[in-house]
This record gives sequence, structure tokens and C-alpha cells, in this order.
Amino acid sequence: MTRLYLHEEEAISCYYRWLDAFNLRDIEGMLNEMHFPHWRISGNNSLQVWQTEDQQRELHDGMTDNLQLEGWVRTISTGLRVIHSSKTKVHIAMRQSRLNEEYNGFETLWIMCLIKGRWGAQFRSSFSNGVSEIGVLTK
Repeated sequence: MTRLYLHEEEAISCYYRWLDAFNLRDIEGMLNEMHFPHWRISGNNSLQVWQTEDQQRELHDGMTDNLQLEGWVRTISTGLRVIHSSKTKVHIAMRQSRLNEEYNGFETLWIMCLIKGRWGAQFRSSFSNGVSEIGVLTK
């Protein structure tokens, strides 16, 4: 295994804190591990931009509802590897899997940035097409 630099370990730890909060559906815990504006490109190349924490909060319950409609239980990440890094930015590639009856797995890239002394997710891109990845749908 390749030895990680301290800034890479800190960025990965930040990601895992976000994932723990995501699995608990703890929006404040998720927000603590994110920077804004925050960008995401979904599996269908739809670009989402949240300018503020409040925008993310507004969509949280709808995303939780959509995850439940998909049969989601929790998300796991495997194969995390740093593919590029500096002391203020780390690109992390991984495979995320939604644990449900179908075990939906997809490749994803997260960009973690150190801003004002705090690591946080600034950008992510995945190959997932689940409803929760493309935002809150109207019912």
C-alpha cells in the first residue's frame, strides 16, 4: 500500500465523516464536511450547484425520501485511492455502493479542499443514475 501524506489522510478522514453522516441522514454532520458552493455531476451528466448550506438543507428531506423509494439501506465506499493531491486539494477516486436489494455500485470522484483551515468536499462526480443522485423529483 502506498503511504499517504498527512494532507491526504486528513482529506480521506473528512470524506469518511461525511459518509457516516450521510448514512445517518444527519444533514448538519454532512454540511460540516462540505464547502460551498458545492458542485456535483450525476451519472447522466446533470450539473447541480448548491451555493449555500441552506440550499443543501432544503433538498435533504426529499433526497432521503428518494433514497427510501430506491430501497436504500446505507452506502459503503471501497477502493479509495488518492489520484492527485496538493497540500490544499485532494482528488479521491472510489467505488460507492448503495446497499439495497440490488446492491447498486458506481464509480465516483470526490475533490476535497482545504479552505480556511478546514477540509471539505467541494466537488463530486459519479456514474450513478439513481433518483437521489439527480436531485429531488416532483411526485
